[in-house]
Amino acid sequence: MTPDRPQGFLWDGEVMKPLSPALADKAYCVGETYLLVNHEQRSAISHRHEFAWIREAWKTLPENLAMQFPTPEHLRKRALVDAGFYDETVIDAGSKAAALRVCSYIKVEDDFKLVFVRDHFVIIRKAKSQSHRAMGKVDFQRSKEAILGIISDMLGVAPDQLTRARAA
Repeated sequence: MTPDRPQGFLWDGEVMKPLSPALADKAYCVGETYLLVNHEQRSAISHRHEFAWIREAWKTLPENLAMQFPTPEHLRKRALVDAGFYDETVIDAGSKAAALRVCSYIKVEDDFKLVFVRDHFVIIRKAKSQSHRAMGKVDFQRSKEAILGIISDMLGVAPDQLTRARAA
């Protein structure tokens, strides 16, 4: 059995000691070998800051863009997709007409996904999660900088104007 969530360990110079021996005992078997991966915690302040400036940027969207992005979450997820931070699914619908029908259905089902048709294929792009669990420090920072560039270009403002928004 592997742990449901990351567990903390303390390096004492000789061995890694679990911070919660009872949890470690449930998750690991004595005598088995496990690989440790260094997980750098990212700043909660940086995380909140991103959501704050996105919210402020969303409030200033021109009318034509406001219709495309009804919430700050729509804006953030589309910027993530545009920046390449997405998971892609391709469906072979068999024909262009079928692909258009499938595309229409998926768009109604989930308006956060970018869905489009190419020939008889339906391409679905879903933004990667930026949760602490799903995205480490380095990837989060890369994604944050990428969407900052996309949203600032969209609004025609310098990136530093957007980042002046204070974290909530």
